[in-house]
Amino acid sequence: MSKILIIEDEAAIRRVLVKILSEENNAYQVSEAEDGLVGIEMIKKEDYDLVLCDIKMPKMDGVEVLEAIKKIKPETPIVMISGHGDLDTAVNTMRLGAFDYISKPPDLNRLLNTVRIALDRKELVVENTRLKKKVSKNYEMVGESDAIVHIKEMIEKVAPTEARVLITGPNGTGKELVAHWLHQKSDRSKGPMIEVNCAAIPSELIESELFGHVKGAFTSANKDRAGKFEAANGGTIFLDEVGDMSLSAQAKVLRALQENKVQRVGSDRDIKVDVRVLAATNKNLKKEIEDGNFREDLYHRLAVILVKVPPLNERRDDIPILVDYFTEKISTEHGTGQKKFSEKALKKLKEYDWTGNIRELRNVVERLIILGGSEVSEEDVKLFASK
Repeated sequence: MSKILIIEDEAAIRRVLVKILSEENNAYQVSEAEDGLVGIEMIKKEDYDLVLCDIKMPKMDGVEVLEAIKKIKPETPIVMISGHGDLDTAVNTMRLGAFDYISKPPDLNRLLNTVRIALDRKELVVENTRLKKKVSKNYEMVGESDAIVHIKEMIEKVAPTEARVLITGPNGTGKELVAHWLHQKSDRSKGPMIEVNCAAIPSELIESELFGHVKGAFTSANKDRAGKFEAANGGTIFLDEVGDMSLSAQAKVLRALQENKVQRVGSDRDIKVDVRVLAATNKNLKKEIEDGNFREDLYHRLAVILVKVPPLNERRDDIPILVDYFTEKISTEHGTGQKKFSEKALKKLKEYDWTGNIRELRNVVERLIILGGSEVSEEDVKLFASK
């Protein structure tokens, strides 16, 4: 049953609205507030699927109520109730985020159609939010070790800021998960998250990939092309394996960070970009600086916040939790029943030297689910998880 709140100071109008909505196939649970202040307090305590709000009211007018609700429960659709002299204001409230407006006295069909459409939209918003949360589970950080708890606490503090973050750790530890969490928990989460694997792009193409190029800039440049920095405008760019970036590309990235501008290859025109930069590496960048392979000034620009992701061998107590997580995920992917791992099997897995870290553990769990018995045993681990 959809919950609707009516904020209206005229008792007669409230009665009409309640009567119309309450009689609509018993589909709506209707609550009333005699002014804006009361309505706001009710919204703070309760989730409503729709709010009908008068424009002209004592104590707090409808525009103020609209603005307050948008701050408290921004996903809640609001339909304004306007008198004949309030039409201009009603139209203006839609610019401020109102879903629609209805005139006094309310027309039965107009009111019910507006309510139905507004509630349908709310369902879509809720479903979209649910799907986003489901998608975000692909980047879930699993574990309860001190090191992982510390990283999660850092993310909570750092994500809402604009601070650049350098994520370090061996291959397969989940550095990209940290980057995705930082983005998803930031104010830029509605913007794009663009990933660039600097190690996978040839050095002669990295500048074009990052900054784009103009037609004719080089032999295969048949048309103008935007780069990853432009694609990430308003969001986040994640420079994975940044330690493998060429020195000339590093110089351009440094300029982009300093001036919030990029130039496409073959052009001298500046393009403004609004991008948060996250970077990751499995290299010791301080040693790379000593060897002349990495710019020290770029390092200090990137490493405002340092997050060190530990190897799996330093968080062995997380292995049973990770095994459960991967078992559920892999069983779902294969469409098979979820297998259990015996205590001895888990103990054996905790004893392994996990040079490939989380990525290697996932592969081993998948192998054991496919090849192991109905309950994965210590013998299964010895047979199928051996190096």
